[in-house]
This record gives sequence, structure tokens and C-alpha cells, in this order.
Amino acid sequence: MAHDGRPGRCRAFIGSFTAAGGPGLVTAAVAPEGGRLLLGTAVNDLPDPSYLLLSPDGATLYTVSETAEGTVAAYRVEGDRPELAGPPVRVDGSGPTHLGLYAGHVLTANYGCGSITAVPVRPDGALAAKPSGRLQHTGSGPHDRRQRGPHAHQVQPDPTGRWAVSVDLGTDSVRICTLEDGVPALHREFALRPGSGPRHLAFHPDGAHAYVVNELTPTVTVCRWDAEAGSLKPLAEVPVLPGAPAGDAYPSGIVVSPDGRFVWTATRGEDVLSILAVEGEELRLIGTAPCGGHWPRALAEHDGFLYAANERSGDVAWFAVDEVTGLPCYEGSVRVPAASCVVFG
Repeated sequence: MAHDGRPGRCRAFIGSFTAAGGPGLVTAAVAPEGGRLLLGTAVNDLPDPSYLLLSPDGATLYTVSETAEGTVAAYRVEGDRPELAGPPVRVDGSGPTHLGLYAGHVLTANYGCGSITAVPVRPDGALAAKPSGRLQHTGSGPHDRRQRGPHAHQVQPDPTGRWAVSVDLGTDSVRICTLEDGVPALHREFALRPGSGPRHLAFHPDGAHAYVVNELTPTVTVCRWDAEAGSLKPLAEVPVLPGAPAGDAYPSGIVVSPDGRFVWTATRGEDVLSILAVEGEELRLIGTAPCGGHWPRALAEHDGFLYAANERSGDVAWFAVDEVTGLPCYEGSVRVPAASCVVFG
């Protein structure tokens, strides 16, 4: 993997699976024109940093270590090379696959055991030495192999910062939570269609709607969000593919355009990005486009460009987005083995 340290107007950070040959945590600059990524340094002192999150001030990067032991870590990223801000913290759960910042804590979604863990954030951005609490999900779904128990796949704050929202593939549900003395507490649980396998949720800029991409069926569930009540109401389920897939499709990432006009999803089994138009409280599938590689695990939008972390082809591809149609046009890619996500800041 080549590294290019030339300056850009913005930073990017790329996560990867070290167990599959990935370099760990990779830094990059974003070229002033064209959205091109210019690779910088790579650090591999944490196994499988599969999902990343940058602090609001841009000084600290948080990452899960998606292993059976399950840890979360904080990096100082103000210099040229990320530096650990302290030892990784055990999350008391297996396979943490996502994390979010909420009420002065980092929350992790622990896929392996189906739980949410809270770790306090210190004033300097570093993490406390141990978690302050954990919420165990319960339940199952009809899929014999994938839904025998809970599998928390994502956790994030809602747009108001009042609630924490966790998405569970194993229980076909979305949980709305708060923190009570640092311990995640369930407010309400909302059921989605049995067997849909919800993976990730993205909020519309209006703060009143949310979209859930489902992994076990290639669909997006359109929901109405009531931030005052902490209530999620499923409205409709929309396909992300124009026809039935030949086998399991494995949808993964979902992004809403900053202007709220489009929703993009990635589908790993088909190696495509889907473009859906937002029409009031409905979504309409416009079409699909190749993802620029193989097995697009995550999507990100930045400054008019869409980025796909293609895990199995080992690259991050970027696409210029047509402002009128929302269609992505492939522009280029960089080599990052076992790429799992990309974030900007």
C-alpha cells in the first residue's frame, strides 16, 4: 500500500480488519479538488479497528476493536501520526462493531453478545479506565442462522442528543435508550418486520424521519421519528435492488444526502450502491451503480462525494454525486486491504 503525505484541505481516517491483512488505522488527506484520497500513515497497534468516530473538536479519534475480547480506544490525531491516548478499554462484550458519542460517553454496539456498553469520556477526550454500565439486549428472530439471539449492530445519538438509538439485527428492533448514572437504560423498543435484520439507521436532516437499512432482506424501512417522545414509527419498507437477488444480498451502509433529497445504500452481495429519492414520507428507488470494488462494507458522504469502503477488494472508492439526480459517478480509489470504514474531519 503506497502512502502519500501531501497536504489536503481535510483529513480522512480509514479502519480495516487486521485479521484479514488490513494495515489497521490509516490516515489520509483529501485533495482540494476531486475528492481524491491521499494516503498517509498507518498504525496497527490495535487489532481490527473496524469502525471509527471523530470527536467534535477533531482532536480525538475513537475506534472499536472488533474482536472476541472487545475493546474501545481513543487516539490523539492532532499530529501526523495517531497516538493512543491510553490503553484500550474492555467493553465487557464481544465483537463491538459500531460506536457513538452520547452524553459524555462513548457507547459501543457489541454484535457478538447483543449489548450496548457505555465508557465515560474524560475532559481531555481520553477514555475512563473501565465502562460505567452495560445494557444487554434480549430476543431473537425467525432467521435460523442469523437471529438466534440479539446482535446489536449500531448505536448513535438522535439529532437532538437527547436519546441513544441502537439497532439490533438479531431481534428485528430498534431500541431508544438514555443513560442513568452512566448506565444505558431502555426507554422503548420498536419492532420492525420479523426477519428483516436491521443493520444501520440514518436520520433525515429534518430530524423527523429515519431510514433503516436491513441486512437480511435488501430493503430500507422508512420511519417517522418523534424526538420529544423518543418514538420511532415504521411507515414502509422499500427495496434497494431493482430485482430479487440470486442469493443473500447483505446490504450494509446507509447515508442520507446533506440536503435530504437522496438516500444511498450499499449492498455487498451485489457490489452496488443504490440511489433512492426522498419524496415526502416515501422513498423511490432510482437505480443502482457499481461500488468500484468488491463487498462495500460502509459508506460515507463528504463535500459532495460519496465514499465506499470495499472490504474484500481492499480499497476505498470515491464518487462524484450528480446534484440533480443523486447518481454517483466513479472517480477513483486507493488501496487499503480489508477496508471497513472511512470518516472525515
